[in-house]
Amino acid sequence: MNATMSSVLQDEELLARLNDADPGVRRIAVMDLLDEDDYDQVEPYLINALSDADASVRAQAATALEGFETTEAVETLLHALDDGEMEVGRAAAQSLAELKDPALGALLIPALEGAQGATRAAIFRALRELRVPAALEPALSSLADEDAAVRESAVGVLGYLKAEQAVLSIAGLATGDPEPSVRRIAIGALGFAQDMGQVLPAMVAALRDEHWLVREEAAATLGKLAVPAGVPNLITAMGDDYWQVRLKAARSLGRLRSAEALPALFEALFHEVSNLRKEAAVALGEIGDVRAVPFLEQAMKDPDPDVRKLAGLALSRIAQVTHS
Repeated sequence: MNATMSSVLQDEELLARLNDADPGVRRIAVMDLLDEDDYDQVEPYLINALSDADASVRAQAATALEGFETTEAVETLLHALDDGEMEVGRAAAQSLAELKDPALGALLIPALEGAQGATRAAIFRALRELRVPAALEPALSSLADEDAAVRESAVGVLGYLKAEQAVLSIAGLATGDPEPSVRRIAIGALGFAQDMGQVLPAMVAALRDEHWLVREEAAATLGKLAVPAGVPNLITAMGDDYWQVRLKAARSLGRLRSAEALPALFEALFHEVSNLRKEAAVALGEIGDVRAVPFLEQAMKDPDPDVRKLAGLALSRIAQVTHS
C-alpha cells in the first residue's frame, strides 16, 4: 500500500494495517475495508491495493472491487487482467463478470483489441453478462480463435445476445470443435435459435458426441427448444451409458409430452439411480397417459420418499387429465 496516499478514512488502525510491512496483514486489511460504511471512500484504497507488491494483496483487492462500477474501478480491473500472477487475473475477471451496468461495455470492448488468451476470454465473460450489442462483431470474429477459452466465452456472448446470424457458425462449433467444453456451450447457446432446420442436425449429432457432457447438454437443449422431430433421438438417448444424459432426455421427453417415450420412461422409473427415477415420474405425469398408472403405482413403493411423492403427484395429474 502506498503510504503517501492521501488519507480519507477515519479508522487509523485500519490505515496502519494497510501500510503494514507484512503482506498478510495488508491483505486482511483490504478485506476489512468492505466493513466501512462509505464505499466512495473505500474505493481509492482498493484501487491502490491493486498495485501492491504482493500478489495475494492484489488478488484480494481485485475480489473486493466486485460490485464497484465506476470507470476508475473497471479500468483498474481491466489492467489487472494482465497481472503476471494468475490468481490476480482470475480475481479481476470474476469481478468484471459481475458488472451490471451495460454502459460499462464501452470500456470493455476497446480492451479486446490486442488482448489475447485468458485476458480476452475474461473480457468476453464480462460482456456476456452485460448483453452489450456492440460485442456481437468481436464475438463473431473470435469463434475461430486458437484459444478454446476465447471461443467458449465468445459463444456465450452470442448466446446471450440471441444472435440469429451466428446460428450456423455456432452449430458448426457444436459438432466440429476439438474441445468438448466449446461443443457443450455451443449446444446450449443454440437454445435461442428460431430455425430448427439449422440446429436440429447439430443437436442430433451432439447426442452421439464422444463426451457425455456434450450429450447431456444436447438432451437438455432439445427439450428447451420443444422440437418434436427430436423425440426419436431423445428416446435413443434414454439408453445412454451415463444416467445424467438419460435424466436430461427424460426431462425433455416430459416437456414434449411424448407418448412414444413411455416404454423408455417406464424402464427409467426403476433405474438404480434415484434421481433418474424421480425425473421419469415427473415426465410420466407431464405426458399424462393412463398407461403409466400401473408403473407409477408400483413406484409408490419406492424406497426413496421423493420418488414416492413425485409418483403420487404424477398419478394425480393423470387422473385430472383423464377426468377433464
